[in-house]
Amino acid sequence: MSETRYDAIVIGGGPGGSTAATFLARAGRRVLVLEKEIFPRFHVGESLLPYNHIIFEEMGVLPKLEAAGLTRKVGAQFHLGDGSKSLFLVFRNGRYTRHAEAYQVERSTFDHLLLKHAREFGAEVREGWTVGRCDSDASGATVTATGPEGRPESFHASFLIDASGRGNLTAIQQNLRHIHPGLKKLAVFGHFSGVALDSGEKGGDTVIVRLENKWFWIIPLSPTKVSVGVVMDKDEFAASKEEPEALFTRIWQSSPPLRQRMQNAVLLKQMHVTSDFSYRNSRLVGPRLMRVGDAAGFMDPIFSAGVYLAMHSGKLAAELVIQSLSAGHDGAALLRRYEKRVMHAMEIFWELVEGYYTTPFVEVFLEPRDRFGLASALTAVLAGELEAGWGLRLRVRVFHWLVKLQGRRPFLPRVFVGDNSPDPIGDDSPAPEGRHHCSSETKRTPKAP
Repeated sequence: MSETRYDAIVIGGGPGGSTAATFLARAGRRVLVLEKEIFPRFHVGESLLPYNHIIFEEMGVLPKLEAAGLTRKVGAQFHLGDGSKSLFLVFRNGRYTRHAEAYQVERSTFDHLLLKHAREFGAEVREGWTVGRCDSDASGATVTATGPEGRPESFHASFLIDASGRGNLTAIQQNLRHIHPGLKKLAVFGHFSGVALDSGEKGGDTVIVRLENKWFWIIPLSPTKVSVGVVMDKDEFAASKEEPEALFTRIWQSSPPLRQRMQNAVLLKQMHVTSDFSYRNSRLVGPRLMRVGDAAGFMDPIFSAGVYLAMHSGKLAAELVIQSLSAGHDGAALLRRYEKRVMHAMEIFWELVEGYYTTPFVEVFLEPRDRFGLASALTAVLAGELEAGWGLRLRVRVFHWLVKLQGRRPFLPRVFVGDNSPDPIGDDSPAPEGRHHCSSETKRTPKAP
């Protein structure tokens, strides 16, 4: 066993782990980060939220990100697959939104920058270390890990932060993970050149195209490199018996908005396929243990919340450790508060993700009315406003009530959410017979009350 006793051990060096380690190290705490891979390494999830900026500033890493020349993101676009209806969401238009710009990032570079930043502030970072057994109780935590040379070693700390991502190490070890039965998805994606982007500031938008039971993302990483992927049911993927690139191409060719953007696209490297199963953990804490980011729970990434939730929970976990060590106790009461706050933050996006796969949600979402500030409240939440007052929470609750009402007694135009068969590039296919297309009006600002 290592003779060094750490204040905290962090499992995983992704955004959540790096955030926790940076805050701990800046506070003068002895922290060890155990990361199984060697950075930089490829990772998906390239779109950030505006409220990441708060954490970047507090970490002291914002100047490094600004110097990196990252793509600015001021909004997001949501399109129906047949091109009949679109919403252009601009973060600064929400009256409750305190931060209005985000970054699009290539995760290999971004994650490496954050990990190096934690190391620069004094965190001990060990890459190429695979964690095996983890134990924690009222007296502390013990972690056994195997290094690059194949020799296992044990480490002891006052607190343990599980930032192991979708490896979900401690939750699987304790049988706490529950797969969402309706969101057993996978993602097929790659990086492309030649993707048609909008001019001006909209060129940095995340573009979401909703098809039947699936959706596409388009995330501009630079003027010449764009991440494009589709999230779909794993059973549909298996039943197609197609190679990933052929399946991916067939699906984007079924949608006029995608054909318009992808007709000259060139795949830069290989296509990737990754499991995208959404899951929850029944507990986010244990004795002197916190789970952060995807180790707390993973949801379908429609609204680009993954990195923000990871960094938000990583910051909260670090604050818990600092407060507990300063007070000289095991943090039991603080752990309960941590779990409540993180579960609340995740639940906000869970409800939005589950709703987005229903037609009534899409019908209300694509008709933003700012009466009583409802559209502004939703814009703020999608920017990352998770801990606002009751007024914003109530308005978001009203939005979900309207979705339920739309499903029972429609008060807005019905839309067709489905896939069209391939047609020549640029041809706007008509709606299937018997289905109604709404107008293709794009909305850059919420409608007036």
